[in-house]
Amino acid sequence: MKRILHVDNEPDTLASVKTILEKEGYDVTSVSTGMEAVKEIQADGYDLVLLDIMMPDLSGWDVFTRVMKVSPKYKIVFLSVLDVTSERLAELKKHGLTGYITKPFDRDVFVKKVVDLVNLKK
Repeated sequence: MKRILHVDNEPDTLASVKTILEKEGYDVTSVSTGMEAVKEIQADGYDLVLLDIMMPDLSGWDVFTRVMKVSPKYKIVFLSVLDVTSERLAELKKHGLTGYITKPFDRDVFVKKVVDLVNLKK
């Protein structure tokens, strides 16, 4: 079973994403802070990390840069309300970001993107 770590400080988003992805057969761990995310990632074993950008303790960008320094093998996808240009996305991918999903999202489109990203070879 593929494992996904979802990081978001909004309880409703954590609950919805967990429900959607568990119904699709994924094992989902949900955490609400950047520090928890760093600890989980250090424990290893995730096939994909869905990471919000705007969080109170460590931003998603801070978590992303920490993880990429020690373990660039991770597939990390920002899941955020912030919209990014294609130029900015290309720049982020040069730094190791695997993908970007904008919230709010259509359930079916979200699931398809997650399936594609989990199965993507990095």
